[in-house]
Amino acid sequence: MSTEINYEYRTGIGTDIHRLVADRDLVLGGVKIPHKEGLLGHSDGDVVLHAIIDSLLGAAGMGDIGGMFPDTEEVWRDADSRELLLIVKDRLDEKKWEVVNIDLIVHAEEPKLGQVKGQMKRAISSILDIDFVNVNVKAKTNEGLGDVGAKRAIAATATVMLRRRIKRSL
Repeated sequence: MSTEINYEYRTGIGTDIHRLVADRDLVLGGVKIPHKEGLLGHSDGDVVLHAIIDSLLGAAGMGDIGGMFPDTEEVWRDADSRELLLIVKDRLDEKKWEVVNIDLIVHAEEPKLGQVKGQMKRAISSILDIDFVNVNVKAKTNEGLGDVGAKRAIAATATVMLRRRIKRSL
């Protein structure tokens, strides 16, 4: 009897938005970025990693970030989102899911992110133990529209593809 290996693929999408406030560090994609304001949140407010977490959980059919890390639990207060992403990675590994690729958009008027996109890619690929080229980071403005356009918030949108092996006996 021989075995054929196939893959099951799933896609997921995640979004997050947080308000900019004084006296907080700005952390995006696991990278501390010099800026006069940071993102308000129960954890460190890293909208990039939060959007990735939501997209990963959605693709795997494992709920969402609020269900896994509720803001009603003090244990997650000021949590480092890199650690949250590692927890999600471990849960995906348990279910045999692997990340194929991530495509990410950061929506921000300020700061300009061109100089740090590579750092974010390195941080994300390192946390998830995937190849650097399988993470794409884009930065967009909102052309002055909404809270992001008014420089009151930063948002992120992420899409991911997961796969896992399926062995079939022939």
